[in-house]
Amino acid sequence: MNAGECSSVSSSRSIQPIPARVVLLAGPSGSGKSSLAARSGLPVLRLDDFYKEGDDPTLPQVLGSADIDWDSPLSWDADAAVAAIQELCRTGRTAVPVYDISASARVDRETFDTGGAPVFIAEGIFAADIVRRCEELGVLADALCLRGRPSTTFRRRLLRDLREGRKSVPFLLRRGWRLMRAERGIVARQSGLGAYPCDKQEALDRLAAACAPAGSLAPARRAGSARPV
Repeated sequence: MNAGECSSVSSSRSIQPIPARVVLLAGPSGSGKSSLAARSGLPVLRLDDFYKEGDDPTLPQVLGSADIDWDSPLSWDADAAVAAIQELCRTGRTAVPVYDISASARVDRETFDTGGAPVFIAEGIFAADIVRRCEELGVLADALCLRGRPSTTFRRRLLRDLREGRKSVPFLLRRGWRLMRAERGIVARQSGLGAYPCDKQEALDRLAAACAPAGSLAPARRAGSARPV
């Protein structure tokens, strides 16, 4: 069974809501998290929608710069993200913000529904920061960190951000260069927080294992037992 079949399995079992679990999908910005999550066929919660707004006085700055450090976990509302995941795992639906990255603001709210799937993905660059909390709540199915070549990630990230007009061109170039140099350290940090570092194919294999009925596949490695980076 592949990951995309996970939701159909749940709907065939029962019309009653069932407790769900979350796969946290982390990785450097531009590593391909969104495309892999879409390819899985599972419901996907966008953790980037839990960014703080641009006028929040607690936003961190890049050291030695006037730029806001949007790559710091301090720019993100972890408590709200965990609360949404917990409610989704319990009830299958929750209200989530809609965030406009170009405006650095929450522009709406919408209802996110898992459709009865027993597993869903929560993806974003800060997903690893809530691995332990989700594990303690008993809702974690797995935690993954996508990794690849820093030069490829740089190119993919820059093209995406320019296409979507996320920030000014000078800001994107400064950020992209800084992140490319820091990428190996970012992966190491996320691995240390409990996210298993892997490429896209291994991530898809682990998603399929998380969706499989108990006993039909070998269990996925615990999130906290990541192999060395």
